Amino acid sequence: MYLNSIFSNPERLERLGDIAQSSFWPLIEAAVQFTLPLSVISFILGLVLAVITALARISTVRILQWIARVYVSIIRGTPLLVQLFILFYGLPTVGVTIDPFPAAVIGFSLNVGAYASEVIRAAILSIPKGQWEAADTIGMSYSQTLRRVILPQASRVSVPPLSNTFISLVKDTSLAALILVTEMFRVAQQIAATNYEFLLLYGQAALIYWIICFLLSLVQGRLENRFDRYVSR
Repeated sequence: MYLNSIFSNPERLERLGDIAQSSFWPLIEAAVQFTLPLSVISFILGLVLAVITALARISTVRILQWIARVYVSIIRGTPLLVQLFILFYGLPTVGVTIDPFPAAVIGFSLNVGAYASEVIRAAILSIPKGQWEAADTIGMSYSQTLRRVILPQASRVSVPPLSNTFISLVKDTSLAALILVTEMFRVAQQIAATNYEFLLLYGQAALIYWIICFLLSLVQGRLENRFDRYVSR
C-alpha cells in the first residue's frame, strides 16, 4: 500500500528522491563528526576500564574483587538508556551538570567497561596455569608475566568478542540522541521533523549504520585471520 502510493504518484516519488539526496550528506557528516568519534573514544576508555576491572576480579585482594563485582553487576543489571538518563538528566538535580557529548562518553565507557571486563577476565583465565608457573620459574614478576606472557595470548582470544562489542557500541550510540547529542540518528530525527518523512529518514539512517557495521565486520575478519596465523593447528 505504501509503495503503491509512492510509485503511483510521480510528484511524491520525486519529492522523496530530493529529500533522500539532500539528507544523505548531513547524515554522513553527523556519523563522521559524532557517531564514530563517540564510538571510538568510548570503546578505548571502556577497554582501559575493562582491563582494570578484569584484573581486579582475578586479584587476591578481597576489596578490589568486591568493588569490581558491584560495578559489573550494576552496569549489567540496568538498561543503558537508564544509565544515560541518570548521567544527563538525573545528576543536574544534585548540582552535577554534564554536557551531552561527555555524558554519552561516560555512559558508554562505563557500559563497555563492564561487559568487556568479563570478556577479558575469561580470556585471561583461559590461559593455562603452566604459563604463570613457567614465567615464575624464570624470575618474572606478576606484572611482567601479565604484560609479556598472559595479556598477549589473552588478546588473541578476546578479539572476536571485543570486536562484536565495538560493533554493538556503534549501533548503541543512537541512544545518545535522547540526551541531545547531535549524532547521526538525532540528525535524522531533526530532518524528519521538518518534512514528516520518518520512514525514509530512519530507513536511510539504518542503511548507513548497516554499511558502517558491515565494514567493521570485514576489519574484524582480517584481525581474526591475522591473529590466527600465530596459532598452530
